[in-house]
Amino acid sequence: MTDRLAPLTEALLAAATKAGAEAADAIAVDGTALSVDVRGGRLEQAERAEGIEIGLRVLIGKRQACVSASDISERTIAEMASRAVAMAREAPEDPSLGLADPGELASAWDLAALDLADPAAEPAAAMLEDDARRAEAAALAVKGVSQVQSASASYSHRRLHLAATNGFAGGYARTSRSTSAVAITGEGLKMERDWAAESRVYQSDLPSPEEIGRLAGERAVARAGARKPKTGAYPVVFDERISAGLIGHLLGAINGSAIVRGASWLRDAMGEQVLPRGLSVFENPHRPRITGSRPFDAEGLPTEARDIVRDGVLQTWTLDLGTARRLGLKSTASASRGTSSPPSPSASNIALTQGDKSRDQLLEEIGTGLLVTSMIGSSINPTTGDYSRGASGFWFENGQLAYPVNECTIAGNLREMLLRITPANDARAHLSHVVPSLLVEGLTLAGE
Repeated sequence: MTDRLAPLTEALLAAATKAGAEAADAIAVDGTALSVDVRGGRLEQAERAEGIEIGLRVLIGKRQACVSASDISERTIAEMASRAVAMAREAPEDPSLGLADPGELASAWDLAALDLADPAAEPAAAMLEDDARRAEAAALAVKGVSQVQSASASYSHRRLHLAATNGFAGGYARTSRSTSAVAITGEGLKMERDWAAESRVYQSDLPSPEEIGRLAGERAVARAGARKPKTGAYPVVFDERISAGLIGHLLGAINGSAIVRGASWLRDAMGEQVLPRGLSVFENPHRPRITGSRPFDAEGLPTEARDIVRDGVLQTWTLDLGTARRLGLKSTASASRGTSSPPSPSASNIALTQGDKSRDQLLEEIGTGLLVTSMIGSSINPTTGDYSRGASGFWFENGQLAYPVNECTIAGNLREMLLRITPANDARAHLSHVVPSLLVEGLTLAGE
């Protein structure tokens, strides 16, 4: 892995020091991506991308600047360093800037245990095309499917290496293999669509294209004849396909960047109850074969498992070094970055405590309400948590699905909503965000 990328980061750091930087970190990323789209039994599009990018962040006092390039020549590296130093000298001061102390840095990690890169050979374009064709054929074989909007298969292999003048150096690779299909039922104004998609780190773990295509077709057909639901206050069940978005709003609200700006509806909630008792949100960046896993963060700190919410009570913010310093706290090793941007905090693999009932059992207990399977648009006030989103799914009565619905709006307040959630037990373990279907009582629906 390091035969190409490590020397590039070393060259960037050396150029930055020569140009006058007091401290610097550098990142080099290379990779390959293939994707194939099929429509109507014919190849619609095939793409292959290969490339390398390098990024440099320099610090002069409490000022910083970031530059990036896709040219790795010595001349470009020298120009990058010179330009970055000139930019940093003109940048505003930020007292929170600075690399990690050497004693804080990750010094050892087990990439084999994380298992983030599939050793299998890169799939040929013909193999991806075959997968897409099989997914499309399976969707079209479902009675009631009028057409398949798209069927796709893709693969990517990405490597990165990070180094800094504080002594940190490390890198790793990750792979991804995906198949998806979007099916349509009906014609004209009565058309409804739905989808199915699966992605895995290992190609051998991916479900068959037939399974994915069939599921897309069945979901689309189930939506035939959709209409608006009733207006009023009703229980809403967020299907497992979209429930992670609800917990994602909580993760966004505890992000250090939002907290230091005061632009969060949870800005004063540390140590307070934000979920019902018995529910926790746990982050584990070391799960094998999971997309969000990583041995260290973008500032070279060792990643660790942590409780974000324990027994309903908020335990911590999500912090990088900069936001931690502003808040007088310690980084949670949550820094992420690209080649052209400085570090910023973000959560990786999270899991919400699952319940002891299936989604269908929750529907039976509730009796009447809305099962949401798709969200459209978003109007969320980041400061107050006021929530309004377009939705579609199924109206259920007497615990049974009655008819598909569309063109409705769900409204509430996130702080209150999250305190009323009841989880099912249907979360998929292979996802980075493991969140089951969620029941939220008493939301306002705008429909008929």
